[in-house]
Amino acid sequence: MKKLLFFTVFIFFIFQNASFADVNIYSEKNKFGLKDENETIITKPIYNKIIRLGDNAFIIQKKTKFGIMDKCGNILIPAKYRHAERVLGKYAKLGNYGDFGLYDETGFAIIPPVYDSIDILFGGMLLTYDNFKYGISDFSGKVILDNIFDDIYMPKPNIMRLQYKGEWYEIEHVTSDTLKLPEDVKTVKTNSEFKVTNLVSNTGVVSGYSVLTFSDYLIKLISSISPAHETTIDQLMLSQGAETVSILVKCTWLPKYPFYYARNYYKYIRNPNNGPLANVRNKLKSKIK
Repeated sequence: MKKLLFFTVFIFFIFQNASFADVNIYSEKNKFGLKDENETIITKPIYNKIIRLGDNAFIIQKKTKFGIMDKCGNILIPAKYRHAERVLGKYAKLGNYGDFGLYDETGFAIIPPVYDSIDILFGGMLLTYDNFKYGISDFSGKVILDNIFDDIYMPKPNIMRLQYKGEWYEIEHVTSDTLKLPEDVKTVKTNSEFKVTNLVSNTGVVSGYSVLTFSDYLIKLISSISPAHETTIDQLMLSQGAETVSILVKCTWLPKYPFYYARNYYKYIRNPNNGPLANVRNKLKSKIK
């Protein structure tokens, strides 16, 4: 009986080790597949690109679309997205247009695929953008701030500035070099670790941007130069499969540029928070309160 038990445990141990055996990417005729450490083929070379994701998965590109595959060759997310970006080595940002989500190496959607964009902020936070409004989530998928803000940016790692209903607010983490919002963000006003400032009411100046420093204004000015063009370039780079060098070497993205630019330009034109009348509208909002 003991021998049988020992044999069973031994066999289980072997299979457990085999299931975690390392895999390697190989290529044939400019296509990529997977082999195990014994050169046994796991996946035939049918992918344009295979990019390692964490310890157990890969971002795959099939023709022009991206998805996620585990190291056993199982498809976790079908290759149906035009854009892919590896985030911090173990997360994948996938999306088409208005359906960006953040996935872990198991294919689980940490951030659901419902956003126009998702970007990393300081302090392990993610900036989400949906229907012209910004919000904040963390890497566990918890929504810290709902998508109700006209703008959010961080001029310093421990400072966040938010525009809400025409007014600018600043949150400073005074006891840390990097801002980390509390779980219950509503308590931030009474938390001694944070300083919350209403930039408009505290200065008596109506225009939110006029109370910012010159360097802050410069940051906003530069980041707003031809946003449709910047967004288009970002999208075309991501469509190359997280290899930004490819867009400089290849010209396959050029025919796509006018279509992407027109779509993004229309999106920014529709944005109620952009344009020369934005400040006038914000002044009116602040006076109506």
